[in-house]
Amino acid sequence: MRIDLIALDLDGTLLDEDDGISLSNRRAVRAALDQGVRVALVTGRGADLPARLVRELELNLPAICAHGALTKDFLSGRTLGHIPVPLVHALPMMRYAEEHHLDVAVYCEERFVRLTGTTVHMEDMRQAHWVEVPSLVTAVPFAPTFLRFMGRRAVAHMQRVFADLPLHFKHETWGDFEECAVTSPQATKEHALAALCADLEIPRERVMAIGDSRNDLPMLLWAGRGVAMGNAPPEVRDRVGRVTENCDRDGVARAIEHCLKELSG
Repeated sequence: MRIDLIALDLDGTLLDEDDGISLSNRRAVRAALDQGVRVALVTGRGADLPARLVRELELNLPAICAHGALTKDFLSGRTLGHIPVPLVHALPMMRYAEEHHLDVAVYCEERFVRLTGTTVHMEDMRQAHWVEVPSLVTAVPFAPTFLRFMGRRAVAHMQRVFADLPLHFKHETWGDFEECAVTSPQATKEHALAALCADLEIPRERVMAIGDSRNDLPMLLWAGRGVAMGNAPPEVRDRVGRVTENCDRDGVARAIEHCLKELSG
């Protein structure tokens, strides 16, 4: 069946291990667009990087950010969907993080807010969309888009104290680094992509989704053609079935090229 939309995760998928996009991946995305296939970014990141990539790649759809909690049309500047963490749950988390000096970042108004003195776990935390504050509770008086518990100590505290809250907990590991993003239960990549496709009147059978993480799995299984990256965990590769090369071997380009070859054939 024809593919009308390609949904691309960023980290470990479209991006290589140095956060770049290879020439082959760029050319494959361009080829898809030239054949009338729409391309959407679907990422756990905030809005900063997707906003830049939408323009660089000349994409024609809104981007799904923040693990599905934020859908935004960066060309018009319009927010199309926002599902924040209820303040009744976010506030105790922020207060607890302050009291126990945990490495926690709160995403709100398209920027990350962290306590002064928080460990810099990644270079991205030095960018302008990260802000240090003396108090999360004071700086974020409204429902945030999502929270990030960063590092094993912070994640362990979260699991011990807050795991029973009616929220969605998204665990990720990057080498020795562990984190957990906390969102509303309704904020998932799968739900946001399904909503976008419904607006565009594109059935799931005509969607190809490519991703690498456990948190991508529901989206990959929802799409008519889910493709796991070669660098995905074994359980993701096994569940999805279709597997492409890893992110440093142009896995996205290989998957798109194979799809376009089928369309032209």
